Amino acid sequence: MEIVSALKKICPKNFISKKEDLYVYAHDTSRNPDKLILPLCVVFPTNSAEVSKIVCACAKYKTAIIPRAQGTNHCGATRPSENSVVVHFSKMDKIININKENLTATVEAGVVIGKLNKELEKLNLFFPPDPSNLAVSTIAGAIALNSGGPRTFKYGNTKDYVINLEVVLPNGEIIETSKNIAKNVTGYNLTSLFVGSEGTLALITKATLKLIPMPEARLLTLAYFDNIIDCVKCVNNIINKGFIPSTLDLLDSVTLKTIENFNPCNLKVDKNALLIELDGFKSCIAEQLKILKEILIASGAENIVQTSNEVENENIWRARRSAFSALSQLKPNVITEDIVVPRDKIVDIVLKIQELSKKYNIITAIMGHAGDGNIHPNFALDLENEIENKNFEKLKDELFNYAVKIQGVPSGEHGIGTDKRKYLDIALDKKTHNLMKQIKNFFDKDNIFNPNKAI
Repeated sequence: MEIVSALKKICPKNFISKKEDLYVYAHDTSRNPDKLILPLCVVFPTNSAEVSKIVCACAKYKTAIIPRAQGTNHCGATRPSENSVVVHFSKMDKIININKENLTATVEAGVVIGKLNKELEKLNLFFPPDPSNLAVSTIAGAIALNSGGPRTFKYGNTKDYVINLEVVLPNGEIIETSKNIAKNVTGYNLTSLFVGSEGTLALITKATLKLIPMPEARLLTLAYFDNIIDCVKCVNNIINKGFIPSTLDLLDSVTLKTIENFNPCNLKVDKNALLIELDGFKSCIAEQLKILKEILIASGAENIVQTSNEVENENIWRARRSAFSALSQLKPNVITEDIVVPRDKIVDIVLKIQELSKKYNIITAIMGHAGDGNIHPNFALDLENEIENKNFEKLKDELFNYAVKIQGVPSGEHGIGTDKRKYLDIALDKKTHNLMKQIKNFFDKDNIFNPNKAI
């Protein structure tokens, strides 16, 4: 094909087109569709100029572009569509500049968040957004999805740390959306328009990020409860006392039991738990931990474990981040969902998840960022089993409809991709949805950037 030949000329040393090599790029971490589609080829640009040339070639031949890095998307946003090429950003992984005085870092699209934070630690700085897969998750992927993670309650999502972007538009033009400064209301806020757009409006090639000084200390508290409802209610008890923990996560008994079987670390598997991280100055944390313990006891916590050093912190965090992998022991497939509801509706959504899991006989482990109402039910099932597959689809439909009914949304940090598009009609006002489609059409009239995704 002409487009394949054209792209090979642009990236002759960073190019894949053999059929047997393309299969891996037909997947991401979402469930596989009924029909697996291979890309025409995969190109690995090494700079923005090459990305621009790739986009111009694809525009000429009306060929779809699927931006991709580590492929950890849960909603099919990095799966190829018909007549598409994958533009893979793994070779654009340079940390261009870290400016301690300005508290900024300028990085290429493929920089891994975990790698960036290791470099920032040397300067006593950090980039707060921490998706659970931060060891592989890239900056551009986090920006495209507006990723969050456990620290969102205190520190916010990725959008709160993006100062400026270099992007390639569908006509191949390279633009910057702002300046590398802390404040800018000179013109429209184009930066925010591209954050969360899932690669449907432009390809992100560089980002300038806001950094903050690393807290002097952080300590974890793991509080166990007999009843998951008491566990959830305790969240507001903590917040109402003036606490703003950096992490306020919920782990139900299924999650704890599965983690312990996978990675033994002395978790109490017959309980439900809150994972609470406090950070700041050492002198303040010591007093806060005492008050926190009093709140937890008053809220019904029966066992409370508090760390005293970074090694103990990491042991608990390692267990927390292994939850998704641990569930794969139970069934061939694990699907993690992403629901956000107002915090006063967390009890309602947790009860609904339990009700639907029992109704459709699907193993479910409930966890999530309770501080901001972002709940992640993880479903373990066998998608090759026709009954389980159908039941799961029914469960999802009922769950997302219920979430919207109680003023929630079907995605908080995993995106929409292809898998959740059908829920947009219930989640968005019709006029708002139409406006989003108009914006997409204005930027990408030929619909070549990640087509049929996000909106």
